[in-house]
Amino acid sequence: MRPEPVRLALVAPYAPSIVSFRGALIHTLVQNGAQVWVFAPDYTPAIREQIRLLGAIPIDYPMDRTGTNPFNDLRTLWSLFCMLKQLRPDVVLSYNIKPVIYGSLASWVAQCPKRVAWINGLGYNFTTDKRIGLKRRMLRRVVRAIYRLALRTTDVVFFQNPDDLSEMARLGIVQLEKARLVGASGVDLNEWLPSPAVVNPVTFTLAARLLREKGIVEFAQAARCIKQRYPNTRFLLLGGLDTNPGALREHEVRQWAEAGILEWHGHVPDVRPYFAQTSVYVLPSYYREGVPRSTQEAMAMARPVITTDAPGCRETVIDGVNGFLVPPRDVDALVAAMERFIQHPELILTMGQASRKLAEERFDVHKINQRILEVMGVASKDTKL
Repeated sequence: MRPEPVRLALVAPYAPSIVSFRGALIHTLVQNGAQVWVFAPDYTPAIREQIRLLGAIPIDYPMDRTGTNPFNDLRTLWSLFCMLKQLRPDVVLSYNIKPVIYGSLASWVAQCPKRVAWINGLGYNFTTDKRIGLKRRMLRRVVRAIYRLALRTTDVVFFQNPDDLSEMARLGIVQLEKARLVGASGVDLNEWLPSPAVVNPVTFTLAARLLREKGIVEFAQAARCIKQRYPNTRFLLLGGLDTNPGALREHEVRQWAEAGILEWHGHVPDVRPYFAQTSVYVLPSYYREGVPRSTQEAMAMARPVITTDAPGCRETVIDGVNGFLVPPRDVDALVAAMERFIQHPELILTMGQASRKLAEERFDVHKINQRILEVMGVASKDTKL
């Protein structure tokens, strides 16, 4: 008698990012015989169809990604509980801070047998900044307390980098026996293929949500300095405005573009055409990343990387091999790293090749997804992908 298929609910934070960030995982789950429901806010008809084509079932739930209204959050919790109670999945996998908190609590109250949280970066409320005000300090305390409560209801907690695991354990938010280090979420190396190196003009690209903690201001300041010395150098900024408390204002970004410091293309649905124009990928983030997906994508396309020696970011660069690590918030160090590529353009090719090799070793989405399925009990170790 064949066993019943595993019934799994994936609780996501934002429908438009599901296919790019978790599409390969959903496909692998379905291939392994799982019945998958994908919970998310902000579905559109086109995204629903994409989820169905992956073999999963899209389900809406209400959530304000960046709001702090407790009544809205209670509505999120109640909605998830009602739907999970009705569907009764065997496994609930939640990722991103609000889905982890409310998905874990709702699935525990609904008595779902296995509850898994995926910490893909600690984000805004764990970013170190001595200048934060009283309101943000209070919010940080509340978030950590709720996180602690939610993770006590889980069976397994995935982490993408060892710094996050250590920090959450130090704060008493997660129990070490539940923690599993699974590494980056990964990219499909068959879709993100190496592209010919670009050395003329030398072009630096940053792709991220426009949050201060992503190092956007430092990137612009470094661009201003480099452009004064090397006027032909290009700087591309890809990313849309955000409602996060740490978001930049539109006029701030536009003034850089209007001054000719950088080219701002806003949110782009596919970064590959821009990465093909790129010499070096730059992410000067101090946001408490998991392992930045944009950097993984750039590495898969054989681009060297300049990033910060900070949690998550440092997982993508072997300093001096496939790029350079710089201290967070250090514009002078960022400028110096950029100058090395301008003065020694041969590094763009050699370090780019090293990036692709590192991506193949560390960021193959199929290998990463197989480990995740094994821990959740959805696949056996000899399962063929």
